[in-house]
Amino acid sequence: MTEFVGYCASCEMEIYCRDGFLDGVIAEDKTLYCFECGENK
Repeated sequence: MTEFVGYCASCEMEIYCRDGFLDGVIAEDKTLYCFECGENK
């Protein structure tokens, strides 16, 4: 199952939850980032 979660706060890429796993990271301030942008923060 794939569910849209939101957009990356940095590059605006679409982020999904796939079978219970988030395709990104949530920062301490609750900001959503894709994996690539999350590594750079």
